[in-house]
Amino acid sequence: MTDTSDASMDPGTQPEGQSRGEYFKYRIRRDAGGMVSWFRTNWRDKRWFKWLAIVLGALLLVYLMFWLLLARNLPDAKTLLSYQPPLPSVVRGIDGEIVHTYARDRRVQLQYGDFPPMLVNAYTSAEDKTFWSHGGVDLGGFAGAVIDYVTKIGSGERAVGGSTITQQVAKNILVGNEYSITRKLKEIVLARRIEGVLEKEEIMTLYLNEIPVGRRSFGVQAAARAYFDKDVGDLELHEMAFLAILPRAPEVYGRKGNEETATARRNWVLQNMVGNGHVTQAAADLAKRQPLGIVSQRSRAGNADAGYFLEEVRRQLIGRYGEQAEDGPHSVYAGGLWVRTSLDTELQDSAQDALRAGMMRYHGNRGWTGPINTLKEEDGDLTQQLASTFMSINYEDWRIGVVTARDGNSATIGFSDGSEEPLTGLPNALKKGDIIAASPQGDGWRVRTVPEVSGGFLAQDPNTGRILAMQGGFDFRLSDFNRATQANRQPGSTIKPFVYASGLDAGMTPASMVPDKQYCVYQGSQLGQKCFTNFGGGRGGGEYPMRYGLEQSKNLMTVHIAADAGMENVNNTFKRVGIGDYEPYLAFALGAGDTTVEKMVNAYSALVNHGVQHEPTVVDYVQDRSGKVIWRADERECTGCNMAEWDGNPMPRFEEDGRQVMDPGTAFQVVHMLEGVVQRGTATTLNSLGVPLFGKTGTSTGPTNVWFVGGSPDIVGGVYLGFDQPKNMGGYAQGGTLAAPIFKQFVAGSKDRWNGRPFLAPAGIRMVRIDRRSGKRVFEGWPTGDAKAGVIWEAFKPDTEPRRSARQDEIDAMREIVLAQLRRGNVTRRAPAPKPTAEPDNFAEEQGGIY
Repeated sequence: MTDTSDASMDPGTQPEGQSRGEYFKYRIRRDAGGMVSWFRTNWRDKRWFKWLAIVLGALLLVYLMFWLLLARNLPDAKTLLSYQPPLPSVVRGIDGEIVHTYARDRRVQLQYGDFPPMLVNAYTSAEDKTFWSHGGVDLGGFAGAVIDYVTKIGSGERAVGGSTITQQVAKNILVGNEYSITRKLKEIVLARRIEGVLEKEEIMTLYLNEIPVGRRSFGVQAAARAYFDKDVGDLELHEMAFLAILPRAPEVYGRKGNEETATARRNWVLQNMVGNGHVTQAAADLAKRQPLGIVSQRSRAGNADAGYFLEEVRRQLIGRYGEQAEDGPHSVYAGGLWVRTSLDTELQDSAQDALRAGMMRYHGNRGWTGPINTLKEEDGDLTQQLASTFMSINYEDWRIGVVTARDGNSATIGFSDGSEEPLTGLPNALKKGDIIAASPQGDGWRVRTVPEVSGGFLAQDPNTGRILAMQGGFDFRLSDFNRATQANRQPGSTIKPFVYASGLDAGMTPASMVPDKQYCVYQGSQLGQKCFTNFGGGRGGGEYPMRYGLEQSKNLMTVHIAADAGMENVNNTFKRVGIGDYEPYLAFALGAGDTTVEKMVNAYSALVNHGVQHEPTVVDYVQDRSGKVIWRADERECTGCNMAEWDGNPMPRFEEDGRQVMDPGTAFQVVHMLEGVVQRGTATTLNSLGVPLFGKTGTSTGPTNVWFVGGSPDIVGGVYLGFDQPKNMGGYAQGGTLAAPIFKQFVAGSKDRWNGRPFLAPAGIRMVRIDRRSGKRVFEGWPTGDAKAGVIWEAFKPDTEPRRSARQDEIDAMREIVLAQLRRGNVTRRAPAPKPTAEPDNFAEEQGGIY
């Protein structure tokens, strides 16, 4: 009989009629059963097998627990291949120079080749001398760390880490700085994985860029700047050795008062470098004799004093990209952006100095106006509270401090660094806890006054809309409220040019005669009748050319022009140029509506740019950390600009941009009249600058604000002075006496930027000689350099210049004489008509051109 049992079957043969799945189940049951039987037999009969099984089982269990508790959720070391460290955003000015950095911490990312080899050697000598040879873990160092940990259990002391540089990379980037055995084990696992993913140079680069070194700095370049105000390439040997000790205890070695401890540790590193063959003993001994040389504070080199401008840039960037890393890859404080701005540091410094000087002049001898702020003694140490406010000032030799004591005629002032000094010049109202400004005097400090009056200044390139300078108050460190962009103020007479522009659009000319007479209008049952007067309450009298009304800032003439042009049309002009959207009341033609310095400057920029207006910008373009442009203000396309080779066609050009918000001829006529404001009107203080300028002063009712807006074809600026809580500035306060001098100082302080380029007339404008007092056309005499000469050039649109009235008047008068003689019979023959005087041929007068 044939045996068909399982034992006799071919183990590799599948029986007929049995499915493949059933066959494999059968095999598994058979083999597993045999294995279990084999294990039971050996477990029962062989003692060594039993112990071996127990040991292997225990090891497997330990490994399984280790994997479940530690390794299972560890981050993937491969993420370091694409790791992007959080980096601050760097801001450049209009010339490409770095002017600021937006940073919570100091970080600078370098490539391996940027690190001096001796600096790398200093760190390996201090932290991991076998770095270039181990596989991520130094077993000897790890064993020593375990022994040290065991001996210090219960003592409260922290054991030495024994971490390699690779382990520190794992700690700094992947697992954190928790003090525990668990974290150390995770470090070891990740260190092994990192060594399998990255090259040694890549690991060292991550380490030197990410290591925390104190003073809110990460990485050796930031440390070199923070402690020595140098770049890594400029460090000396003893300085490199000092930086190498910082990872162990940065807040100890870098703190004042611990110089002896830091020096001893630095010298230990230098000696290690000798033992590792990196430097000679003589070089090390020379370096040991050097002082630490730590700077107490970094220099401000590379940081422009342009807080208001830079805050506006920051605000826009945060709105576009977010603030922190979780907001996206291009966040302001982690994305490593490179931001090109329009900040012109020369103009910014001039604007800041001019505005501050204007505030100080107005303040004069008014005395102390009160503290900047007040701290409460019950909230803790006053100097520490002051430090937490981050208040400071950059004006002459002034400092911000807090009154720490006041007893009669004696007081002390404390500063944010904890120092205290005697204080003199005490106002009666000064009390303990007041935050004030003070300057050195004798052996102490004297109370100074930050002016209560404030203001804003802004300068813009009218051809592009780029904001060149912005000052929103006395000092951004004291108040971040930007009065150049955020303060809504009545512009007073600086709005009048746009009323006159509406009159020109309605058919008037600069020579049109306008009444300077009282004007009353009924404004409804609620407002009643409103009668307007000139500045100071004058009711005017007579008629004058439009130009005269703008040059002398005549309110009544302005109201007549607004009424004739229609306030709806005037308001439409205001709205088109971006000043504001107001109700159709005549008071708005005199500047009763609120607006900002930025809006007024941008509106005047449209005037000087032949009616073309650009959006004001502070950022030109933004690059990501690798240099790719991710945003730009100028979105115009230039087809063909990137051709590999010239194709023989005309050079590609950018298309025109900007909005045409005003007729070009109207815009130039207004600018031409505003030149007269500087030459013989309310802004004659600017005449002595000797450069072509246009502009308009303004004084709001009260007066509560004084203004000047104007400039050249290439730079337009605007300024106002006033109190943050509007109040009367005094009857003498006028735009021409307070605001225009600020603009004058701004120009004088940046004179090399004012090239004297004349204002160019657009096509179609005709320059005609007129009598500036009567507005009539003249044919004898020529304009001279005298601003008050009777004959001037005036700008007219085609077919709007005055008719040749002077010659016709002479002909009509002669005709009347002849007719009278004929009637009396005193003549026997007809008198010949007078021959007209030949008119000089003047192409510029008749055809227009450059003014």
